[in-house]
Amino acid sequence: MAVAISQSSKLTISIASSFSNSSSSSSLSFSVIKPLSSSPFFTTTASRIHSHQTPFHSLSRRLFLPSVSGIWNALTGGDSYRESAMAIRRGMLLFRQGDVSGSLVEFDKAIELDPRQKAYLWQRGLSLYYLDRFEEGAEQFRLDVAQNPNDTEESIWCFLCEAQLYGADEARRRFLEVGRDPRPVMREAYNMFKDGGDPEKLVAQFSGNQAGEYFYASLYAGLYYESQNDPGSAKLHLLAACQSPYGQRSDDYMASLAKVHCLCRSWSSS
Repeated sequence: MAVAISQSSKLTISIASSFSNSSSSSSLSFSVIKPLSSSPFFTTTASRIHSHQTPFHSLSRRLFLPSVSGIWNALTGGDSYRESAMAIRRGMLLFRQGDVSGSLVEFDKAIELDPRQKAYLWQRGLSLYYLDRFEEGAEQFRLDVAQNPNDTEESIWCFLCEAQLYGADEARRRFLEVGRDPRPVMREAYNMFKDGGDPEKLVAQFSGNQAGEYFYASLYAGLYYESQNDPGSAKLHLLAACQSPYGQRSDDYMASLAKVHCLCRSWSSS
């Protein structure tokens, strides 16, 4: 089995499989596409997409790439798996465009088509958060962490859902501990949510670092303030995340999430 990832703006994964009793092969292609929108937070133009030859290096671990088990399911699961994967892509596209309700419809459709997807659908958990369905969102993130016990962001998002349900103190008592994140900014953010901390120190620590690190520090500082019921400070940092170079120009799904957050809260840069 071979997996090849291209370096173009369209992320393509080609999967070739051969078996000793068969000479046939199968291939699949997945694409991550950045949509266009008339929202003031979604101002990318077609010419800008084509002219931007050196996109920001993404710090996200939330890549829409198939795991080894996912590759096997793709090869053996038939039409239901392929249709489910397409529904996930449609859901991600709708979320990026600000249609959170529409994205959840597609993610739920993906689970109907292939129930195995539910334990991996962190995208669905994010949509549930922005629809104020916090109990379901926490359940989704707990399922995700059970499958991937090293995912820092799933742990944080579970906390964010449960802080809305039970308050920050109880959410911290229920905090999901995970393995060590390789990204310094996410290690610091994780410790801040887990133990309590100062979001301003987080942002200051990474303000002179890579653009992606500043973006993630601002994003999670804003989300931390939201969990503490401080909308003014949350707005300040979420808008800073959106307006950062990484937030404006990266294809990272979390850069889109920062824009969706501001859209859902009716915050604008003006």
